[in-house]
Amino acid sequence: MKNLIEELRWRGMVHDIMPGTEEQLNNEVTTAYIGFDPTSNSLHIGSLVPIILLVHLQRAGHKPVALVGGATGMIGDPSGKSDERNLLDEATLNSNVEGIKNVLSRFLDFNSKDNNAPILVNNYDWMKDFSFIDFARDVGKRITVNYMMSKDSVKKRLFGEDTVGMSFTEFTYQLIQGYDFYYLHKHFNCVLQMGGSDQWGNITTGTELIRRMNVGVDTKAFAMTCPLITKADGSKFGKSEGGNVWLDADKTSVYKFYQFWLNTSDEDAEKYIKIFTFLDKTTIDKLIAEHKSAPHLRILQKTLAEEVTTFVHSKSDFENAERASSILFSKSFKEDIQTLDEGTFLEVFEGVPQFELSSTEFSEGFDMVAALSAKTNFLSSNGEARRALKENAVMVNKEKVSEDYILTTSDLINNRYIILNRGKKQTFILKVM
Repeated sequence: MKNLIEELRWRGMVHDIMPGTEEQLNNEVTTAYIGFDPTSNSLHIGSLVPIILLVHLQRAGHKPVALVGGATGMIGDPSGKSDERNLLDEATLNSNVEGIKNVLSRFLDFNSKDNNAPILVNNYDWMKDFSFIDFARDVGKRITVNYMMSKDSVKKRLFGEDTVGMSFTEFTYQLIQGYDFYYLHKHFNCVLQMGGSDQWGNITTGTELIRRMNVGVDTKAFAMTCPLITKADGSKFGKSEGGNVWLDADKTSVYKFYQFWLNTSDEDAEKYIKIFTFLDKTTIDKLIAEHKSAPHLRILQKTLAEEVTTFVHSKSDFENAERASSILFSKSFKEDIQTLDEGTFLEVFEGVPQFELSSTEFSEGFDMVAALSAKTNFLSSNGEARRALKENAVMVNKEKVSEDYILTTSDLINNRYIILNRGKKQTFILKVM
């Protein structure tokens, strides 16, 4: 077995770690778990860190357990939140659980026959028949309110500024998560829980509960967290202009996903390539040195985008996204963009204003003022359209045109689309049906 903690430390993936954790991992094959609450039917790139932690764990020879919180998802984790979460209805929750299982299955082979094969569990399976009285007697009796209130996630909600307090429902969350650890410890010999640094309080409640429910027994229970990912400019990681960057292509297209990593700043790319890829230290150190000697080549960003897109989607998806990206700056744009399938074409221009024309309207030719304003309202007036044309600021399929230019079928991309640009920042799509 390789030294997992040593590997994670140089990657910047260790925040808090309980004494004895590294020795445990170095001495024997260890079962460890991370929980994923089903707040959505997919996971976004913020969840990539715990997923990658589980993959590192398995690659180091240990046994990973991925827990989907069908039970805890009914309550909502108060950690890092200033107010109550909205409770999900049962149908939404079940849909979310299945969605997250599907995402996790892309990264961990739960059907593997290896000795350290990953396990997928749902805490609803052991919580659904637990009566409130039994839970209060068997679990609540073991942990004092004083102990629970000492946790940062509780103190911030009870005594922080601009807070609305905390319901009993969310107050019990750490007990339920603690019981998950106890259950996995008892039934799967799971001795380590991992998660983000905001989970330290919940995780250590689990280690404490295990010890208090096994009085007189030499029990092992450990905890480790990784830092919450931040961006150098202070903005929130995992967000793009369109919102969350998701791990499912139907929520965030592969092209947009690839572009997110490609547009990373130099400072962030140097940090992210250690966290989000599995490249070894020698390779990464070499890439960082090459990047610093020629930052304009964006070696780190290109490698990061390739590695993460391939890991989350596939090699062929990465290649399509890379090709689509390069076509936008191609000198033979119109010919090259014809090589993209319609799905990739639409991904590239996702969110760009479109106007649909009937083939009958288009068949006799279409003048540029109509294309920019009179018919489509892409620009606010015919006068603005004429000014843009006179300023030589309008392009059809990346080629500049004048006011007397007439659009014809020869301008169509994939027999359907025409790309109009007004300067560098405004793009429009004409779609002929």
